[in-house]
Amino acid sequence: MAIEIILTKDVENLGNQYDLVKVKPGYARNYLIPRGLAQTATVSNRKSLTELLKQRAHKEEKAKTDAENMAKKLKDMLVQIPAKVGENGKIFGSVNSIQLAEAIQKLGYIVDRKNISLPSDTIKTTGKYTATVKLHRDVVTEVAFEVVSE
Repeated sequence: MAIEIILTKDVENLGNQYDLVKVKPGYARNYLIPRGLAQTATVSNRKSLTELLKQRAHKEEKAKTDAENMAKKLKDMLVQIPAKVGENGKIFGSVNSIQLAEAIQKLGYIVDRKNISLPSDTIKTTGKYTATVKLHRDVVTEVAFEVVSE
C-alpha cells in the first residue's frame, strides 16, 4: 500500500519539488515529512499546490528558456583552468568542481558547483575533459574544459 505526498524539496531518486508522488507510509511518516521534504497530499494541500503551480508556470518557462540559451553558449566553449603543474603533467593538488565553477563564472555565467559532475571526483593531470552541468531540472549540458599549466 502506498500514500500520496507532495514533495516540498527535490529528493534524489524520488522526484522534484512540488511533484505528487506515491511512497510507502513509513517512508513518508518517518523520513520525508519530519525532515520537511514532503507534506501529505490532503485535499487542501492539493488545491494550494494547483494554485501555486499555475502561478509558477510562467516563471518556470522563463527559467527554462534562460537555461537552454546558457546551455547552447556553454556547449560551444572551451573553459581553461590554470593549475600549477610538475613533471609529466601532474598537477600539484587537483582540479574539482569548485575550480570549474569559478572558471565558468569568470566567463560571465553563474553555475552552482553542486550541479557540476566531473568525469572523476578530482582531476590530477593536465588535458581536455568534459563535465556534465545541470542548469535546470530539464536542462543538462556538457561543458568542455582544459586543465593547463600556469
